[in-house]
Amino acid sequence: MMNKRPICLITGVGPEYGTGAETAKCFSKEGYFVAMIARSKSNLLTLEKKYPFTKAFPCDVSDTGEFLKTIKQIQKEVGHPEVVIHNAPMASRGNILTLDPNDLERNFKVNVTALLHLAQQTLPQMQEWGRGAIMVTGNTAATRGKSGWGFFASTKAGQRILAESIAREFGPKGIHVSYFVIDAAIDNPRTRANLYPDKPDEFFANPRAIAKEILHTVKQDKSAWSFNVELRPFGEVW
Repeated sequence: MMNKRPICLITGVGPEYGTGAETAKCFSKEGYFVAMIARSKSNLLTLEKKYPFTKAFPCDVSDTGEFLKTIKQIQKEVGHPEVVIHNAPMASRGNILTLDPNDLERNFKVNVTALLHLAQQTLPQMQEWGRGAIMVTGNTAATRGKSGWGFFASTKAGQRILAESIAREFGPKGIHVSYFVIDAAIDNPRTRANLYPDKPDEFFANPRAIAKEILHTVKQDKSAWSFNVELRPFGEVW
């Protein structure tokens, strides 16, 4: 099923009202056909019914064989992505002395290796077009280590550096790469209810606003591209 709309591929499209789902919704409204990747098939099919010009591609991005097969499937059935948004995270938390070293590798596969696969599979066509965008969502863990977050922070830092290397290599070829440091708790039902039930609205970042900023960055003029994009709510202390 090839279509005439530009293709946007998004990983980590979780439940409705989260960053991934809101980004899929935003781009579909702005003229893109969105290929949605996440592990939950049932959730993706629900979003596919709600959001026009979207298609579900259930996949675990940490499974290299499955992930590469899915990217090829998207290219064959929908078309080559003009915009790629790597939003899938993995965050193992705990004491360094008790964490399972295998979890460090799992974090790396989702946060870093999956980005490499996305780049290697989509950049050749973008180079041929002379245009394209790869957007990566991260957070302050990518800029500093914190107690209890060593596995997540170290792999998100690796993700940020890989994204910067891609930006420096392919920016001169017309491909825009940006990294979003989201310095906030993101407002969705799970986060509010389970982690911060008593926090005021200004404590949270609105996922719809994050999605709009990603879209804005994709559409930046070539003469004023951003790589590091920091987002935080006005009430955040930093």
